[in-house]
Amino acid sequence: MNKMSGTFMSRAIALSLENVQQGKGGPFGAVVVKEGQIIGEGANCVTATNDPTAHAEIVAIREACRKLKSFELPDCEIYTSCEPCPMCLGAIYWARPARVYFANSAEEAAKAGFDDAFIYEEIKRPFGERKIPMIRMAQDGALAAFRAWQQQENKIRY
Repeated sequence: MNKMSGTFMSRAIALSLENVQQGKGGPFGAVVVKEGQIIGEGANCVTATNDPTAHAEIVAIREACRKLKSFELPDCEIYTSCEPCPMCLGAIYWARPARVYFANSAEEAAKAGFDDAFIYEEIKRPFGERKIPMIRMAQDGALAAFRAWQQQENKIRY
């Protein structure tokens, strides 16, 4: 890790600590960097905004995508104060950054009360055996949207 990388990670960590000290949310911070410049940053604001998706990485990705006017971040790096949770990991893969750097591990987060291991276990279970049952409702016409998408010539793939 070079000096600049350390600076970006330091910013992510500072965001996480400031967030706790200011009572705004959980101990997580993240920044998105492109060409040596921070283009998005965020701290966990789940409880402050009543938004369960407002994790630091998601907030930072949303800001960076708005600034770039793009739904992908291929030439970017994400620096986050903690190993991403399953939701953030999904968002990161959809955003397609070049790489992700993280400080604290998932195990360290679990010791602090943020244990996401159960989500990985739930994903492996059959739909009906999950703690929140997932029930498929086959509906006439449900595939119509997929067919329309496949036939659309001017679609933007993602």
